[in-house]
Formats: sequence, C-alpha cells, structure tokens
Amino acid sequence: MTGRGAGPSTEALGTPRAPGFPVVGIVGGGQLARMMAQPAIALGIGLRVLATGASESAAQVIGDVRIGRHDDLAALLAFAEGCDVVTFDHEHVPTEYLHELQAAGIEVRPGPEALIYAQDKLAMREALTRAGIPCPSWARIDNREDAVAFGQRVGWPFILKTSRGGYDGKGVWQVASDEQVDSLLSSSALPAGAAWLGEEKVEFVAELSAQVARSPHGQAVAYQLVRTVQRDGVCSEVIAPAPGVGLDRVAQAQHIAMSVAGSLGVVGMLAVELFDTGDRLLVNELAMRPHNSGHWSIEGADTSQFENHLRAVLDLPLGSPSPRSQAAVMVNIMGGDHPDLYRAYLHVMARDPGIKVHLYGKEVRPGRKVGHVTALGDDVAVLADRARHAADFFTGTIDG
Repeated sequence: MTGRGAGPSTEALGTPRAPGFPVVGIVGGGQLARMMAQPAIALGIGLRVLATGASESAAQVIGDVRIGRHDDLAALLAFAEGCDVVTFDHEHVPTEYLHELQAAGIEVRPGPEALIYAQDKLAMREALTRAGIPCPSWARIDNREDAVAFGQRVGWPFILKTSRGGYDGKGVWQVASDEQVDSLLSSSALPAGAAWLGEEKVEFVAELSAQVARSPHGQAVAYQLVRTVQRDGVCSEVIAPAPGVGLDRVAQAQHIAMSVAGSLGVVGMLAVELFDTGDRLLVNELAMRPHNSGHWSIEGADTSQFENHLRAVLDLPLGSPSPRSQAAVMVNIMGGDHPDLYRAYLHVMARDPGIKVHLYGKEVRPGRKVGHVTALGDDVAVLADRARHAADFFTGTIDG
C-alpha cells in the first residue's frame, strides 16, 4: 500500500514465458513479427522483439519489447541475451553483426551464411547460378560500359537494381537507353556494401510464389503455389492456389523452392518469387522469413507460415501446410485518405461476416501496407470480389 502522494508500486515482469518453454527473439517490430504472436501464444513460446519504438506494429502486442536498432551491435547483443534463438522480421541486420551474435553463443536462424542471399541480390544470383537454379540473365554492373554492354547483349530495356537495400519496388529501375544509364548511375547513390546488378527484363504471364519451411535437421514442407499480383512494385493480392497452373508446373516450382532451401541452408520460412514465362520458371527474388505471399495461410492452411517459422527455428516437427479450403484470396489494405480504419469494421463485417481482417496497428500513409483481408471458398472470382471490396472500403476507394 502506498502513502498519500506516493507513486504506485511496480514490479518488473522480466521475460514472459511458460516454465520450461523457450524464448524466440525477433529482430524487427513490423507486421511479420506481430503475426507470430498468435501461434506463439498457442504453443506457449515466449517472444521478445527488438523494435525501434513502442508504437511499432509488433511492439503493440508482444509483451517483451526491447527498444533499439538492428544496426547497433550493442543493442543486438543485449537484446539476444537470454533468447534461445534469434530470428528476423526483415533481412537488414549487417552480416558481420550476425557472426558476432553467433560468436557470443547465440543461435541465429536463419544464419548469416544463408541470410546473405536474401540480403544481397548479387550474391543470390551467383549462388543460384552455381546451383543450376534457373534465373533471368544477369551481370554485375561496375560502370557505364558494363551497363551498355549488358543492354546490347540482353536487349533494351533491362532492369537495373541495387544489390542491397531495395524492397517493394525500391532500388529497382527499368533502363531503356544509354542516356538513362548515364543519368541513373550519376544520380543514384548505392547503399553501403551494395553493387549494381543488371537483369534481363522478363516477359512473363504470371508472378508466382513458392513457399517452404525448413528446419535445422532438414525436414521441409511446401505450401501450395500461389499467384501474386503486383501494383507499382508492391504486392496487391495473392490467389491460392495459383489459377491456371498445371500440376507439372506446380511440382517444378516447389522443387525449385526446396532446392534453394537445401542448397543455401535456409532455416525457417523461405519464399521464392518466380516469373512464369509460359514455358519456363525463373527465380526473381528470395525472402528468408514469413512473406506477404503467405498471409493467406493464417486462415487458409492447417499450419500458418508464422507457426511453421517458429517451429522451424526451434527445430520442432513442422506442421501440415495443407489448405483448408479449395481456394483463398488475400488482398493487401494500402493506406489511403481515411486514417480511422476501425470505423470500416461496421460495413466490412456486416456486409461479409466470412471475411477475415488483419490490421497492423500502423499509422495510415498513402501506399503503405496497413493490413490485409482474406476470403476462403471455392470460387476464385467471387473470393476476389469479396476481398477487394473489403480492402477498397478500408482505403476509402469505395464507400458502400
């Protein structure tokens, strides 16, 4: 009991966990870390998150929050102390810092030897080419002469990327002439440790994503192949399973993803983004964590990508990735002109009680992913209409 004028008594809770159960540390406080909270609760696993602020998406729902930056080694080491394993919400931790964590006896999954291939697109292209995994034609670009020679070899326009730091369409340009090359190379600064990467512009009929989960002892499971739809370089919607893709092509995509996971030593979730040209599959990019293309699995699979990521990094037996319905459509909610997202619940839930809504607790800004909706059923066209209507109502694109 406190006296008059005294402040309330408090007690530090320490790291919340069930006795005997492990703590998983997640570097990064975004929505991917946030969506690991529910399966961790069910499994009794403790979570700790390294966030840059208390208002970040995951920091709002995970009990053990440490404030710090992923590029601050002292903050990383302090955060990881007492964690049974450290994993990631993003790939941006400096590789040398991950080696420092390992040297301090901290289990890091996926480890830096694998994660480098999701951090550096040039390293990824080199490794996949060595492993015989199909990729677009590519080349390291060190100067204007390299870029012009590459354009002449593969044809104009081609794609120019920074090997590090780009995501959701950032750090990626289409160049169609010598003049554009000159302008881009002279006006754009490379991120630290990055190089220029040239890739052929692939004409494709669909963009696909093959996801697998892999554990340290080599158990792996494959999720159904999905089609992704991109707008302005950002994933807009996901259709599961990928419509119009034959069983042989599905098996080929899953084999590619399994081969990538095994050859690169991935632990946890791996998303392999693919171009389907109609007669071949080419690897576009990799993500070694839960991925936007797998959000449908929260309601749509026996074991979500978030639960299987936790199982994998803890070396637990993996769960079944089998779908729970004939089809699922997920549509991202992009920030629009209406910051009060909660008010949209009244319309969205009343109009379609079967729709599943996930909001990320983020400040609404135009073009920012602030949530997603998922519809399950057996008619892809109907599911897409339902999910798009709900997402459009949240953004204010429609009002009825």
